[in-house]
Amino acid sequence: NLAIAAMYAALGVILFGLFWLIVVKVSPFSIRKEIEDDQNTALGIVLGCGILGIAIIIAAAVSG
Repeated sequence: NLAIAAMYAALGVILFGLFWLIVVKVSPFSIRKEIEDDQNTALGIVLGCGILGIAIIIAAAVSG
């Protein structure tokens, strides 16, 4: 059971990383610059909500 759980955890992390790469590639601006330099709180909130949504979807898919 531990090996299966580790495999699903690794799969979830990989899918989450792919989601983040897609978001970075699709956005027409630098996410890092907008959040760090320009202090764009709204972008941080939107990205946080997107990250939570994807994490919930991945957790539901992995847990069966």
